[in-house]
Amino acid sequence: MDLANDIRIRSAARGYRSCQVPNSRPIVAIVDDDQAVGNAIELLMRSMGLAARAFLSGEDFLLSPELSRTGCLVVDFDMPRMSGLDLHENLSRLGRQIPTVLITAYPSDDIRARALQAGVICYLAKPFDESELLSCIQAALDRAKGK
Repeated sequence: MDLANDIRIRSAARGYRSCQVPNSRPIVAIVDDDQAVGNAIELLMRSMGLAARAFLSGEDFLLSPELSRTGCLVVDFDMPRMSGLDLHENLSRLGRQIPTVLITAYPSDDIRARALQAGVICYLAKPFDESELLSCIQAALDRAKGK
């Protein structure tokens, strides 16, 4: 079973509920060129009571009004035009220190070392366990709050 289906099934079993989110609440931004994965993680975040929004590319995220509200970024490493690590580093250069969780289907010790050196909070290989992702996102949100 693939990651998107696994997360979708677990979230549905939990009883996904839709709710209105005030604009001041920080969001979890998910950037993954695989729409099914991005949507599944967004659904999981919302089922946990978090505000979330999925994007198909780093460029889409950078042009989004949600950029200023983002408290945590979950980003795929391997994407066309701009990798997840490039997005994280571009944000840092712009003075936007968004706690980032880097996910990848092609794990590598070199990429992991570069990501952690760049300040990425967590590096997760797909398929990852839902609890690992949630733990990383909680750590990122805590860091964004200054804890």
